[in-house]
Amino acid sequence: MTVTTETVSTPCVTLKPRRALPFFGRHPWVFAGAISKIEGSPQAGDEVILQSDKKEFIARGLYNPNSNIRVRLYAWKEEQILNENFWEHRLEQAVALRETVGLLDQFENTGCRLVFSEADQLSGLTIDRYGQWFLVQFSSLALSQKQELVIQFLKKRFQPRGIWLRTEKGMRESEGLEVSDQLLDGEAPPEHFFLEENGVRYGMSMVTGQKTGFYLDQRENRLAAARYLKGHRLLEMHCYTGGFALNAVIHGKAQSVLAYDSSPSAIEQATANAELNGVGNRIQFQTGKAYAVLEQLKAEGEQFDSVILDPPKMARHRSGIKQALKGYFSLNRLAFDVLKPGGILVTCSCSGLISQSEFQQMLSSVSQHTRRHVQILEQRGQPADHPVSPSCPENHYLTCLICRVL
Repeated sequence: MTVTTETVSTPCVTLKPRRALPFFGRHPWVFAGAISKIEGSPQAGDEVILQSDKKEFIARGLYNPNSNIRVRLYAWKEEQILNENFWEHRLEQAVALRETVGLLDQFENTGCRLVFSEADQLSGLTIDRYGQWFLVQFSSLALSQKQELVIQFLKKRFQPRGIWLRTEKGMRESEGLEVSDQLLDGEAPPEHFFLEENGVRYGMSMVTGQKTGFYLDQRENRLAAARYLKGHRLLEMHCYTGGFALNAVIHGKAQSVLAYDSSPSAIEQATANAELNGVGNRIQFQTGKAYAVLEQLKAEGEQFDSVILDPPKMARHRSGIKQALKGYFSLNRLAFDVLKPGGILVTCSCSGLISQSEFQQMLSSVSQHTRRHVQILEQRGQPADHPVSPSCPENHYLTCLICRVL
């Protein structure tokens, strides 16, 4: 479809030859290097039309001259204008999914991801809900200019007690987005909030906790892993506030857990969470760095029935993929050394730049190196409130493999 005269007043971005295919396929990120010319002098946040070098209409998006992602795409029909009704409809579509899977039930003390950026066709916007508070995070300067619209939608749809803005490191450098954590509307979140997930209670902070306060994406994986751990002596690395450990003891009937995290504040909260759930006598939380702890446990001849690895993101840029895979190899290699034959390994990656197949190949290399046979029992990923768009594989970031190591 050729760009029509009706759209001539909208600034137009033309792609270089042979660069259009991913965008006809609905990938939402147009990098600066793919662009041939820009007509109409758009400013940051302005709506633009993307066209091929043959002047075929592709999509409508928002422009940001400060970002390497020069245009984020949102509408692939020429008649769709990026007005208030458009954005409200997209937000409502995201809410409808969470309602369908029951994540908006028991509103007072549960949590879910209400909007997941590209997967919900809202590239650059993430919203988490914790009870009656909503945490909004922008990773796009252009979409951050719709902040007031987002606030009004949440107020109309949910009547929240408060809406809080959380910021992500590096946004000023990558997007030219200069914002800080702040209250957007209503009451500030409480210093301590008690979240319930899978029948387990957690104390958490929406304001000072990592990311948006809690790792909602591992909700189902924590429960799935627990069923393999009955009677086990479990070692967990990167435990944060105790999600896997608590599920292992409460739902999996694990005998005991030794869990480590490098953050003293996370360990303090994890210990409090164990007491909150009445299992403080079965879980020992300690501060420590994963590689050093595993080396020490290996030297001491320790052996565990199961090991859980849930490290932070290791690959933040494509240039770091090779080094990240080496890191995952070393971490899992050490885990094998302290895992009994026939033991259960739960190993995770939240590096979206590393595919599940690459992660499994890394595990295969560990298997070859240690001469131990690995059986993958479950290949898991993200829950329904963190959906995946096949058009944007970068948002398929979470891999969780539940394995038996002989």
